[in-house]
Amino acid sequence: MLDTLQSSLALTSGELAISAVAVLLAGLVRGFAGFGLSALIMASLVLIMPPSTLIPVCFLLEAMASLIMFRGGLRQANQTIAWGLAITSAIGVPVGLLATITLPSDLSRTIALCLILILAGLQWLNKSPAFLATRNGLYLSGFVAGVSTGLAGVGGMVVALYVLAQKAPAVQMRASLVMYLFLGMFTSVIWLSLSGLLDTLALKRAVMLSPMLIIGVLVGTALFKPSLQQFYRQFCLTLLLVLALAGLARLALAR
Repeated sequence: MLDTLQSSLALTSGELAISAVAVLLAGLVRGFAGFGLSALIMASLVLIMPPSTLIPVCFLLEAMASLIMFRGGLRQANQTIAWGLAITSAIGVPVGLLATITLPSDLSRTIALCLILILAGLQWLNKSPAFLATRNGLYLSGFVAGVSTGLAGVGGMVVALYVLAQKAPAVQMRASLVMYLFLGMFTSVIWLSLSGLLDTLALKRAVMLSPMLIIGVLVGTALFKPSLQQFYRQFCLTLLLVLALAGLARLALAR
């Protein structure tokens, strides 16, 4: 039976175990922070599964997490921010996809990660650009997030930077990120379907890993309690810095 499962998923027992642990931890972070699932899975499993096969698995797991967290996001989010980011991001995605034709993928990802690293560092030092707190900043952030998604797959991290720059209550910031990712999955399913990446293998892997995801998200959500919410912004900024540095390190090692 184990051999059949491994054959069906195209993974060894060791790779499956590592994947399960990675998804559990990524789900825990997603449940607490409201984002970071795909970036953490990509950083952890890119040596096991190629990015082209990981992307649809991440999308399916993100969709499951969004459905689990939807009710809280709907009730507590700043809907103006969530919808503004989602709509402008949807406009930016095809621009980013078109840009991949002219820009090398490693170069585009390096530029995007360096931008995130700089902006997250500025926010950590309380020197965030005032422009991010304006209405134009909302639309520009959403568009840049969409371009970054199409170009380098890091749009969620760009949106997180914008939301954190608002310095709103932790509950609202987290819920706004949850709602953005929920709305964004409808755009993502279109592009993944058109690209042919969303296949049966991705579905099998996502279904197999879904119990670990659900446990992680529920535990992370339970940890998001008043006593820890005061650390939410610092935690998210640290997470962004770590993810950006991990992404840059992975690119450097791949050369």
